Amino acid sequence: MFALAGTAYGFKVLGLVLVGGRALPPVLDRCLALIPAALIAAIVVLNTFSSGQQLQIDARAAGVGAAVVAAWRKAPLILVIVIGAAVTALVRALT
Repeated sequence: MFALAGTAYGFKVLGLVLVGGRALPPVLDRCLALIPAALIAAIVVLNTFSSGQQLQIDARAAGVGAAVVAAWRKAPLILVIVIGAAVTALVRALT
């Protein structure tokens, strides 16, 4: 475990040493800015539509769908979370 942590830290330090204070090309900078959103989306999709190794469509999909609509309509973040949880709970209660 310590070796893994040390390796991860080493890669971070290596990136700082190699890039240093130099500016990245604009294309690369735009791509790097999109990585956090893509990772969060991948985690949400994985946790919404899978159960172990199986594809599963259940109440979680309805909750995420409702949350996406609320976010698209520019609802505050806490309201998006509450709507998603409420729809998930409602669908689970009805099934």
